[in-house]
Amino acid sequence: MATVYDFEAQQIGGALVPLAQFRGKPLLIVNTASACGFTPQFAGLEELHRRYAAQGLVVLGFPCNQFGHQDPGSNEEIASFCQVNYGVSFPMMQKVDVNGGEAHPLYRWLTAEAPGLLGSKAIKWNFTKFLVGKDGRVLKRYAPQDAPQKLARDIEAALAA
Repeated sequence: MATVYDFEAQQIGGALVPLAQFRGKPLLIVNTASACGFTPQFAGLEELHRRYAAQGLVVLGFPCNQFGHQDPGSNEEIASFCQVNYGVSFPMMQKVDVNGGEAHPLYRWLTAEAPGLLGSKAIKWNFTKFLVGKDGRVLKRYAPQDAPQKLARDIEAALAA
């Protein structure tokens, strides 16, 4: 049975990141975009990162340009935008597809493990979030409109588990 630790991703700077390095830590995995109505959620995600990182939470951002072409920039431009505008210090990965034939394997797994409304596996928009427990299994999927601060109780439960 697969867990999040069976996957790897490219960090926005190019380094390969085996997710197994986060074993035993809850993960909050988010598909992001730089020019979306939900883009201000970067501030809330950074707040969660700063509040819970010392306890073990890892926030991982995956830029995606599949929804309204709202993240057309290069990986370097995206990294700069996130840092300059929102002070993002949590790990950002390289831009990926989250739906379709070119979807990153991690996202194919996440959507199979935690389908959306009415069992839909597709990601509907930017800033869909997945909370993964310390055991590497998906605990919950959150809609784009779910503000990061509303996830605090679930994150605290995942940290305490």
